[in-house]
Amino acid sequence: MVSELPWDPKTGTLKRALVDGMINPACRHALEAALILKNEHPTEITVITMGPPIAEEVLREALAMGADRGILISDSKIAGADTLATSKILADAIKTACPDFDLVLCGCHTSDSETAQVGPQITEELNVPGIAYVDQLELNNRSLRIQRLSDGFTETLDMPLPGLITVTTQQNAPRYISLSGLEDAFSEADITCLDLNDIGLNSGLTGSDRSPTRILRVYSPVTEKDNTVMRGSAGKIVQQLFDQFDDKIGGAIGKDIKEHQS
Repeated sequence: MVSELPWDPKTGTLKRALVDGMINPACRHALEAALILKNEHPTEITVITMGPPIAEEVLREALAMGADRGILISDSKIAGADTLATSKILADAIKTACPDFDLVLCGCHTSDSETAQVGPQITEELNVPGIAYVDQLELNNRSLRIQRLSDGFTETLDMPLPGLITVTTQQNAPRYISLSGLEDAFSEADITCLDLNDIGLNSGLTGSDRSPTRILRVYSPVTEKDNTVMRGSAGKIVQQLFDQFDDKIGGAIGKDIKEHQS
């Protein structure tokens, strides 16, 4: 739950260094979709994330599920990056680490803000076709056939590769991580750490200072309730309700209560 994650009230950003490493739920479904494709078509799966050094735990989990290698983009200059800056960083990392990629799969949204903006923005940065909110996908040669639910209708679309899709949580339930998978992830897995210099990105385009999004205030909503105790006979209580709350009751049902009292 987002409300359970620690926020910095001054900057309006998550204190990610204090958060236990875990894969974003939607991204787990995207990884499972990639693993299903790998079972049918020989390929290599590279998982990429950005964050503090503790984010390596996320990559280890992905490698334990079956990914082949992990890329961690970690640099103090990217702290507080909004979705636009994040998309730029991830796109440049893809260009650097996977220049001949065929397909990029992202979760449809993240659990910290749920904007669903990063995937489509990466698509623009990479200048490739993109489809969002995909439920099912099938690879045929150099084309991808997908299904998604849109406005209550099931859409079937074809997209040439290379391209990018964002995956929903409706299908592709993540697989169980085996003990042998965990052992391999921590003993033989390949994780590469990159900073902004490694991906050739100017620090002036990243971080909170260069992010156009401005968070004015972060707070947890507090619900307050006022209780009113009414005593007396049923008729007397009903009359008290009409006397005290006739405007609210009338507004809810669209009638003037006083005009309908006998």
